[in-house]
Parts: sequence; C-alpha cells; structure tokens
Amino acid sequence: MGILIAGAGIGGLTTALMLHARGLPVEIYEAAREVREVGVGVNILPHAIRELANLGLLDALDEVGVRTRKLTYLTRSGQEVWSELRGMHAGHEVPQFSIHRGRLQKVLLDAVIARLGKPSLHTGRRLAGFMQDDGGVTAHFTDSVLGGDALSRRGEVLICADGIHSAGRRRFYPDEGAPSWQGVVMWRGAADWPVWEDGESMAIGGGLGGKLVLYPIAPAENGTQLMNWVVNVRIKDPAISTPPPDNWSRQVSLAEVLPHALRFHVPGTDIAGLVRKTSAIYEYPMADRDPLPRWTFGRVTLLGDAAHPMYPVGSNGASQAILDARCLADALAQAEHPRAALWQYEKDRLPKTADVVRTNRVGGPERVIDQVEKRAPAGFKDIEQVLSFEERKAIVGGYANMAGFSRVTSARRAP
Repeated sequence: MGILIAGAGIGGLTTALMLHARGLPVEIYEAAREVREVGVGVNILPHAIRELANLGLLDALDEVGVRTRKLTYLTRSGQEVWSELRGMHAGHEVPQFSIHRGRLQKVLLDAVIARLGKPSLHTGRRLAGFMQDDGGVTAHFTDSVLGGDALSRRGEVLICADGIHSAGRRRFYPDEGAPSWQGVVMWRGAADWPVWEDGESMAIGGGLGGKLVLYPIAPAENGTQLMNWVVNVRIKDPAISTPPPDNWSRQVSLAEVLPHALRFHVPGTDIAGLVRKTSAIYEYPMADRDPLPRWTFGRVTLLGDAAHPMYPVGSNGASQAILDARCLADALAQAEHPRAALWQYEKDRLPKTADVVRTNRVGGPERVIDQVEKRAPAGFKDIEQVLSFEERKAIVGGYANMAGFSRVTSARRAP
C-alpha cells in the first residue's frame, strides 16, 4: 500500500514530491478535471523555497518567477513607513519568490509527472469519505466531473490537502460551519505593465481601512512584466453578514473595484491605469478558520489550507503548506509506524501554524502601517515622531521570527 493524497494544490503536490524523494509510493487525487494555471500572485518565503530548492526546482522557478529583492510598506498616500531587503539580498542562502500561483503549481505538477509518472495523478476525483482499520485506510472518491462511478483506494495513510473547504476536515469537525470572515474582500488581478522600480520589488500600502499589495510575478521582457495587484477593503459587518458561497473566485467589473483602488498611491506607478488594464478581476473573501485542537485521527491527517487556512498576510499561506510537506514526509520516512509519524507531524506543525493564523488575524507585519495610520491619519513629516525605528522593527521583525523566516540556517539538508 502507498500513501494517498487528496488535493493537487501546492501543498499536495509538494508532499508527493517529498514522499517520492524518500522512496515512498504516492497517489494523488484531485477534484478538478485538469490542474490548470489559475489564480494570481503569491510570494514564497526563503524557508519554504529552501525546501523546493532541495527538490531541484530552483531553475524551474527562475524561469517563471521573480526573486524578490525588497519590500516597502507605505501609507495610503505613498509615504514610506518601512523598507527592507528580502531573500538572498537580506542574507538568506535562498531567494524569496514572487510568482504566479498557477505557474508555481505547474512547476510542481511537471515535476510530479516526470518523477512519479502520469498514473500517479488522478483528476476529476473528489474525496467523499474514508474508512479505517488496523491495517490501513480506504478512501472513497466520487467522479466530480461526469458523475460516473465512485472509486475506492486503500493506503497506509490518507493526507487531506484539499483546501479551506476540505472534505477530510469536515468529516472530523462536521459542526465547524463556514470559514471565519471579518467583512473584508480582496479584489485581485494581474496585467502586463512597465517595469516598476527594479522589477524585483514589492509594496504594501494603506492602513486600517484597506490595503493595496503590488509586486511583479514574472521576469521582465522588453520593458514590461506581469504585475500582480490586490486591493483589500472591508465592505460589510461580519456580525450580520456572511460571504456569499459563490464569491471565492467571482469575476467582478472594473466599475466595482476602481473607486477603491483610487484610494491608494504608490510612487512611480499608476495604480488606476494598472487596474484598468487588467482583463479579469476576481473577488475573494479574506477568510480563515480557527486553529484546531488536532489534525490527525488514526491514519488520516490534514495539510495546508485544510489544516490551517489563514489570512493572506505576511506571505505565509503557501509557504506554510510547503513546510508541512517537508515535516510530514520526514516523519513518514523515519517513524516506525504511520500513526506515530502523523502524531509527530502534528506535534511539530500544529502549534507553529496556529501562531501564524492568530497573528495574521491582527495584521501580521502589516500592523506597521496600521499603527502609523492610527497615530497620523493625515500623514507625517518625520516617521520617527510617529512610530520609532525600534517600534517598526519590533512589528516586522517579530513577525518574521514567529513565522520562522528571519534567518535560514547555513546547513543544506537533503530533500
């Protein structure tokens, strides 16, 4: 028997590669008919890129992504609050990457097919349930595309990497309800745009009422590159409103988004022009779920967004899923029994990710611009008179320490 993975997202595919590198047989089951290059931008932090580099994927990432050089926090009007180097420019041995989520997923998918073979990936199969006994776990998958016959597979372990609406999590916690929402929506898009600054930097601007995120997600060509943007705005009172069930990637009109984008200014670029040039704008609720008391039940465990969905703050969502994959693969390769491996994985990763979930809810490193707006809503002449360097450093640096990417060890580990 091998290991079964439900979900071919970033977490599921990385886990498959990690397990294969350790000689463990894997099968992946994905609800979508095909794994397509969907989504927009994502940042992957150095401690997660280290794991992908150890899998031999750094060259492939360089072909489709950007090595992030600098991050700057700005007020809504474009005044600089904090700026810092990132990745190798900050002394890490591996980069931070700004990349299109779908292209990152394609890099992982190509590696899975090349190394594990096409028969290891089953698409159009949605996890419907599972049964366990002393010898293993039997997972049941429905035909999510054509409504055909169900499929059952038996394995030593089932890893549920099937996202924020995870069927495995729902099986363990049937009364959990909908994801937690604070009334904030994210409008996201990307468009080819003249290179901004050095073509390797990102900016986060705004404050308590809303934020703008801006960064390139593809190498520059002929003076332009694919520029990713996000506008976050609180539009409803979460006490009386819940996010509509169909707006997890709902396409919206320019007229709906542009008035909110006009609230932000980033020196050196035309935010309104960028939004206008975007051919497709998508809406997502900024949602998460409360940390769980446990992820593992017998031979079944949760991973990535199925285990710890978090607000997209601090570039940690996909990064933490990659760290999950490394930890779980190590545990399964080293433990004497699968149950012991899943217990060790949960013991390590659950408290760490719970801290990130809770910290992201109160703003994560972006609290640095929240605090400035709170103290100086009309702007400032001297940032030191509003929020001292040490105060700013404590907010941003404290988050990096908590999330585990303030320093990457020099030792290079095997994949």
